[in-house]
Amino acid sequence: MTNKSTIRRVSSAVSLVGLLLLACMAAGAATASGAGSKPAMSHEEQLRYGERMYREGILPNGKPMQALVQGDVPVSGSSFTCVSCHLRSGLGATEGTVVTPPTNGRVLFQPRGLLQKNFEMVPTVRKYSLSLPQRPAYTDETLAECIAGGVDPAGRELSRTMPRYHLNEADMAMLIAYLKTLSDRLPPGVSETEMHFATVITDGVRPEDVQAMLLPIETYISKKNGIASAFKRRPQSMRMAVNMMGPDLVAMKMSLSRWHLKGAPDTWRAQLEEYYKKDPVFALLGGIGNGSWEPIHRFCEDHRLPDLFPVTDYPVISSKDWYTLYISKGVFQEGEGAARYLNTMHELLKGKTILQVVRTTRRGKALATGFLSTWKAFGWPAPVTVELSADQPLTPPLLDRLLTKEKPAVLLVWDDAAALPAVAALAHRADRPGMVVMSAVSLGPELRHIPDAARSYLYLTYPYRLPQDDVRYDSFIDFLIKGKSFDEQALRIVKQSYALGALQSQALMEMRGEYYRDFLLDTIGMMPDMDLPLYERLSFGPNQRYASKGCYIVQLGKGDKPELVKRSDWAIR
Repeated sequence: MTNKSTIRRVSSAVSLVGLLLLACMAAGAATASGAGSKPAMSHEEQLRYGERMYREGILPNGKPMQALVQGDVPVSGSSFTCVSCHLRSGLGATEGTVVTPPTNGRVLFQPRGLLQKNFEMVPTVRKYSLSLPQRPAYTDETLAECIAGGVDPAGRELSRTMPRYHLNEADMAMLIAYLKTLSDRLPPGVSETEMHFATVITDGVRPEDVQAMLLPIETYISKKNGIASAFKRRPQSMRMAVNMMGPDLVAMKMSLSRWHLKGAPDTWRAQLEEYYKKDPVFALLGGIGNGSWEPIHRFCEDHRLPDLFPVTDYPVISSKDWYTLYISKGVFQEGEGAARYLNTMHELLKGKTILQVVRTTRRGKALATGFLSTWKAFGWPAPVTVELSADQPLTPPLLDRLLTKEKPAVLLVWDDAAALPAVAALAHRADRPGMVVMSAVSLGPELRHIPDAARSYLYLTYPYRLPQDDVRYDSFIDFLIKGKSFDEQALRIVKQSYALGALQSQALMEMRGEYYRDFLLDTIGMMPDMDLPLYERLSFGPNQRYASKGCYIVQLGKGDKPELVKRSDWAIR
């Protein structure tokens, strides 16, 4: 049963909300000039505090919000935040049979019927709509009653798992004011008839790699625009498309700009600002660069601009940032995979030395960082690390001296194919390490030419599905590459960009016509795993930023046409 006395107290209190806000604004000048008095909060400050309550469960005074769940169980609002269920966009979640309703003002302050008009036959929207009961529109008063007492405008008690938050009048007013700004107007790059995107291309990328990245994206946009044109000409013939996408998405055209960044990375931010000022977009699709993606990543964070699956070996490794979704952690993930694999041998490695030889290139350092950060997180002591400058060769005598001095149980060589002769020479050393680990991607085409004698002790990080297993996925991209010639590197980029097209297409269909940036990312976080070329599994969950989370450890098989042989499972995280 609902605690009616609590609700009456809340109702009485929230009737003062509007008057309180007006009084604060009217008294602003007087309090600002009063001796020792605290200036009234600006509207922007109130929204920032409201945002913090919604996302972090922290009150304006810096203390956690307090709440009850299951009727009488006290909990901290910082553990039971609004965003954890209603998502960053405030547009609600769908997970299995559980539907969490929107909390944004634009939806709350309208009555809710049984179905969204014109979406009655769209499966994703129909299932969502029928899961939510009809209700009148909220008002400030009834919304405050709902937040504090768990009762909707129709008088129904909401699920007892929803926290009932204890807020005073001023804090409640700030939270409601913030909810009114959530997903309240279309973002830049979106109109009722068009959705505009851009892709970022940095200097120094091979032209064939740029084309490989663009091919799936531009093909998807072209096909989508063909559907929109056909719908405009003959709407009755496009019933299947309408049922899949909804009437608004099926009619919407899409466009893609190319933002070319030239010169040094420290000049990219100014170039991006200029592009965005002249050409505002809904999101960045793909993109490609040889170096760090950080300047583009930071630009997107600052502008709250989604960036989906840029092709980069050097993504930003962060657990806090929101707006860039990477297909993997890139080179870092191979080092991470090696650490996770070795950790499974903890009984064998106790008290033993691990030697890490690192070429001080961007790639070598990223591999070493991925290994070291993961290895230390497991509680292991740091490995012995020897750095080689870019022009210092790893010769057999140098490697011999290092092994004689350190006597490692495991040798990690984060270098390219130039290190293979020194590693192969270990075949004749009786006391060589039991395992040598290198990066298969760093070896490139020379991977297939590892000397037979080294294949028994050389292990390789491999962050993709094994080639012999990936053949069955060739049909996914045959229509894209037919009549075209791509080398192995470019073909890999085609597959990565194809995954972006699949992600984007599915996400837009599941957004229920709510084309907001945060909701795009919220929706992707709710999508099921994708089984596509190149990677064993691509998946996101709430707040996850990297779709591929695995890495094989493999060895090269025997013979002139060897296959890669798995020495670990994919899920080694």
